[in-house]
Amino acid sequence: MQIKLSDIQRIGSDFVRPECVHTNAAGDIFTSHHGGGVSHIDPSGARHDYLGPGDPVVATNGFSITAEGDFLCASLLPPGGVWRITRASEQIPVLLEIDGVPLVSVNFVHVDAENRAWATISTRENPRQLGYRPDVASGFIILIDPRGARVVAQDLGYTNEAKVDPSGRWLYVNETFARRTSRYAIAADGGLGTRETVTEYGEWVWPDGLDFDAQGGVWISSVVSNRVIRVAADGTQEVFLEEVDVEHCKRAETAYQACTMDADHLGKIETPTLRNVSSITFGGADLKTAYLGNLLDDCIYTFRSPIAGAPPPHWNMTF
Repeated sequence: MQIKLSDIQRIGSDFVRPECVHTNAAGDIFTSHHGGGVSHIDPSGARHDYLGPGDPVVATNGFSITAEGDFLCASLLPPGGVWRITRASEQIPVLLEIDGVPLVSVNFVHVDAENRAWATISTRENPRQLGYRPDVASGFIILIDPRGARVVAQDLGYTNEAKVDPSGRWLYVNETFARRTSRYAIAADGGLGTRETVTEYGEWVWPDGLDFDAQGGVWISSVVSNRVIRVAADGTQEVFLEEVDVEHCKRAETAYQACTMDADHLGKIETPTLRNVSSITFGGADLKTAYLGNLLDDCIYTFRSPIAGAPPPHWNMTF
């Protein structure tokens, strides 16, 4: 089923790089705020910004909602790190380095049903655009739990969103510039097994965000090509939504194959409706409203999905 661009609705305005989106059963909507924390639209439609007051500014990329109702934010820009932003707008560092190495750019953090946090570092390259290549695999995943923080997976091809699936058995992760979705079996102590390929993607697809549906499918969002793809349990792919700037995608693909892709290929997309879709989640009373984050617009996109999403760990939390 193809979602028509005319069916896309817009929520909110004046958001600052709303890359990541979360919802709950009560109808709250939360999105990244690149200028210090998280923005929130409550069920009445009122907006609240939870922004750390200090220096450095937490340049939130991906984030998650903790069991306490705070926000665990991945800061994309130096000094980077993982930060807790409270609803009182306190800014608390959680993890700024691992094994003595500063985490100058953290992409995403996911809090699972056991209140463990999984943080992704896309690449060890500096600047990170040097990781926009098919031949670079320096990304890794950090687990933060009561035992502390430790690296649990390495050598990923630009680690992006990573989430524990509804069964609690698997950690799924998008490797953007390896063009694949992978998964790891989770051991009792939080360790990860051997990487398994869920699916690989072809031309013009660079997987960024992911979420799960109630039928065992995984939905992924592709930057640059503005595609939303459902991956069925058997690995079959179906494109549900796209808005492709053909000439821009041709240039990006050429640069990717030549290992010269850079920030302009992600930052100068001029499609009229979708401005570089980066993430997906589900919400609404029936979990059939899909919400899309993006890199270049100031609002959130929504559409009605024919398949319900799986409720996230924070689904029944009230604010």
